[in-house]
This record gives sequence, structure tokens and C-alpha cells, in this order.
Amino acid sequence: MNVQITTARLPSDTRNKLLVLSKVKNKSKSDIIKESLEMYYEKEEHEIDSYTLGESYFGRYSSGKGDLSTTYKKRIKKKLSTRIAGC
Repeated sequence: MNVQITTARLPSDTRNKLLVLSKVKNKSKSDIIKESLEMYYEKEEHEIDSYTLGESYFGRYSSGKGDLSTTYKKRIKKKLSTRIAGC
């Protein structure tokens, strides 16, 4: 196992929390930091951006109208004016 030493500057309160956690869990500071980094890496790997999340739905339901993105303001104004007139 190839081990490298890395130094990190920690604020006093973070260092104190690490020392307390180390004693409570009966683990070395290095082990706690390594476990924390692994949890962080796992979380980052599983985060999905909004594009990827919706990608399977893009273009799936077509209205058949090719101008919806350019005429949306006109359609909203028309719907609003129809609703106001109908009240």
C-alpha cells in the first residue's frame, strides 16, 4: 500500500471536533478523515445534474407544434386575456 502524507490546515473549532470525535469513536484522526472523504466522494458521484435527470423526458411528449418556444409569451397573454374576459 502506497501511503502519502497530506497536511490540511483546520480551524480550531474543526480540529477540536475532530479530536473529540476521535476519542468518542476510539478511532484515529486519520481514519475519521479518510472515512469522511470517502463519504464525500460517494455523495458527489451520486449527485445528478438537472439535465441528466430530465434527459429521458426531453422530446418524449411532442405537441406537434414547432414554435412553442418562440411564441410562449403570445400564448400566455392570450390565455390570460381570455380568463380575465371570462370572469
